[in-house]
Amino acid sequence: MAPPSSFSFSAPDGTELAYRVRGEGSPLVALPGGPTDSAYLGDLGGLSRYRRLIMPDLRGTGGSATPRDPASYRCDRMVADVEALRAHLGLDRMDLLAHCAGANLAVLYASCHPERVERLTLVTPSVAAVGLTISGGLRLETVRARAAEPWFPAAYAALEAITQGRATAASWEAITPFSYGRWDEAARAHRAAADERSNPEVMAAYGAEGAYDPPAARAALARLTAPVRLLAGEVDPGAPPATVAAYAALFPDAELVIQPGAGHFPWLDDPDRFVVSVCPQEFNPADAFKASPFSGD
Repeated sequence: MAPPSSFSFSAPDGTELAYRVRGEGSPLVALPGGPTDSAYLGDLGGLSRYRRLIMPDLRGTGGSATPRDPASYRCDRMVADVEALRAHLGLDRMDLLAHCAGANLAVLYASCHPERVERLTLVTPSVAAVGLTISGGLRLETVRARAAEPWFPAAYAALEAITQGRATAASWEAITPFSYGRWDEAARAHRAAADERSNPEVMAAYGAEGAYDPPAARAALARLTAPVRLLAGEVDPGAPPATVAAYAALFPDAELVIQPGAGHFPWLDDPDRFVVSVCPQEFNPADAFKASPFSGD
């Protein structure tokens, strides 16, 4: 995989922000989760063979500068960064993809600038911006399909402790395998690299008080005319399929894809299926994995 090209632009407050570009074709802006820099997205399972991926490093992460005001790490404050990136790229409308916590930023952007969104794709999304809740019971139910895995007993006990309010640092570490459809050396390396790139200050401020107004977001998304695609990993306790289905129901034109056997990073678990699932328009209908609205069929 060839290294990405790196570029930068200025945010409205003067902070210099970096972004990476991979591939050719029509542009697809991919917002990282975390919140962190975009390196962990890689080439999104080979999606760069079909689309020109534009992947920003959120302020304070990766190649982006540290802002003068740390309060600007809050998710709603970063909406202006996304709009500045669009203007910098000279795009009238964007195809926008977001992973995990990046989905909060994407839907806030779509709420504020619906006319600038051509398509919206949310991959294993966080639900904080729209106020959905995920019960501990649902998280536990989602992972039970992995009971035959050798690490399952310890990970499941740790997840039980977390859902019961007895979490420790060791508990959070123990549930890491649940984030990946295959807990192998590649997954371990991916997790280790992500840990090295995290910025605790950004993570603490991103969802701080005032970042989200779920009723307002829901009302705005109910009026969004752009087509929306949501992708859930079948065994992801972070964004269980049932919760992502409820998220899809908030949009007037949404499609849900459930990727079999996938965790929180579905492009690592089955790259080919992921690519066809998130961008079926790039493939011949006979070759594409066709998703039905609100189903995994």
